[in-house]
Amino acid sequence: MKINRRQFVRNLGLGTASLSMGSLISTSSCAPSGDSRDKRGKVSDDDQFLFIGDDIAIAQTEYGKVQGYLLNHVYTFLGVPYGADTSGKNRFMPPQKPEPWTDVRPAVFYGNTAPQRMENRWPNNYGTFADHWNYWDVSEDCLYLNVWTPGIADGKKRPVLVWLHGGGFTNGSGIEQDGYHGENISREGDIVFCSINHRLGPIGFSDLSGVGGEAYKDSGNVGMLDIIAALRWVHDNIANFGGDPGNVTVMGQSGGGSKVCTVAAMPAAKGLVHRAVALSGSTVGASDQVMTRKVGEYILREAGLTASQLDKLQRIPWREYLDIADRACKKCWEDQGISMRRTFGPVADDRNIPAGVFYSGESHLESPVVPMIFCTTFHEWNPNRADAALEKITQDGVIEKLRSQYGDKAESIVKAFAKNFPDKTPMELWAMILSSRQRVVEAANAKLKQGQPVYVAWFGWCPPLFNNRMRAFHCSDICFWFKNTDRMFTHTGGGKVPRALSDKMSGALLNFMRTGDPNGGELPAWPKYTEENGEVMILNNTCEARNDPDREARKSLEV
Repeated sequence: MKINRRQFVRNLGLGTASLSMGSLISTSSCAPSGDSRDKRGKVSDDDQFLFIGDDIAIAQTEYGKVQGYLLNHVYTFLGVPYGADTSGKNRFMPPQKPEPWTDVRPAVFYGNTAPQRMENRWPNNYGTFADHWNYWDVSEDCLYLNVWTPGIADGKKRPVLVWLHGGGFTNGSGIEQDGYHGENISREGDIVFCSINHRLGPIGFSDLSGVGGEAYKDSGNVGMLDIIAALRWVHDNIANFGGDPGNVTVMGQSGGGSKVCTVAAMPAAKGLVHRAVALSGSTVGASDQVMTRKVGEYILREAGLTASQLDKLQRIPWREYLDIADRACKKCWEDQGISMRRTFGPVADDRNIPAGVFYSGESHLESPVVPMIFCTTFHEWNPNRADAALEKITQDGVIEKLRSQYGDKAESIVKAFAKNFPDKTPMELWAMILSSRQRVVEAANAKLKQGQPVYVAWFGWCPPLFNNRMRAFHCSDICFWFKNTDRMFTHTGGGKVPRALSDKMSGALLNFMRTGDPNGGELPAWPKYTEENGEVMILNNTCEARNDPDREARKSLEV
């Protein structure tokens, strides 16, 4: 039986509403009359908690007024346009400004998801239950953002967080997971939380500059230029939403973490970004333009077009274009022997995005110089959440599983991790090897060259679900940073235990947003990262700072 996805999401939403009402804390005095919170800010179950009307939640943007709603003492604006429709003549082009409007525009539901493959996204399996992805209408008219804020144009200068979703550079949306929801941390941290949608995959990163010349010079990076446009919207408009345009933190996870690293290297982000946080995703460079331009040639050939007919690519239905681009990319790789880190993603054009290693000074471009936090999880790619039999795998069994990836080195790698972590089971060692911190350490070391503070964390909290097989998996830490452990209960189980860790982690994030330093809250002293000592904050039921606890194990992975 196929799952009814919309009914499934509605049911989860009802649970979320009932869970969230027990711990409402307001930091704003702007609630409508009739508000009856106790001294701790809690609201009775009998009190009205949603307000929407002609004179409620109206905010001014440079393009016109928008109307949201007030929910749980947080003003909520969803689907606010920061750019024009990217279809037709705007496909492959830098984002354009939206058309102004005269009436008050509704901003009460999420904007369109960027073009991406949606087939079989919601199979009726345990993954659907645990992650219950949120996707809405898909369209090239996708340049929308969401805002949660405790106050509107109230004279306060609240720190602003801009969330970049995961899904690599190919999938995802600003509300892909309930863990991305901005209400709780906005209310309890007195900040403004924004999340955005932007172009993805071949629509956002087809480099046609080699075949299209000057007119298509930015085509390989329009997805990243969308993010810059959203940050510019924040800079120009967020004061009307109670935020401080001079204190903006950009944060993302997985592909969003790599986007954060890329934004932090883009000259156009200077003055728009003041702090950066990358979770479970990092990069120190973009794709070589020689290769991306070659893929562009193959796209034109696969579409049956000549260079003089290039504009016809803008009229092909987006779903058809995705197939054309992916077939072209595959053929290019096979013919040219090209090996690329990602299929479609940021291009090192040395104009929008630096060539060479990010933050190193190798490029003539000036990058933003900002403090940064990196975090990964212990078991990002844990392979046995749904396979109980693998829990009993032996060390020899793990070695055999890893031979396809590491060949003759598999045995020495497993033994090195076992020596470094003698208390871990073979299954845990396997997960940690697949989830090595190699790339995040590389990125942290590169970022140090800018002379700004760098902090590194390693998240190890394991949810008591699926017979404890979920472990500290990819995405599991997101809801902890945003006070959403009860909202994202299928990742945590809910309750006071994950909530206690969430209070510590979100407190550190809020301190970092305000000052560039995560210290001063409930976590132990969090030392700055150095390449020599590899300082890292372990995030678990017991949190502690340690010096590079997996260094010896990681050495076994080096070529």
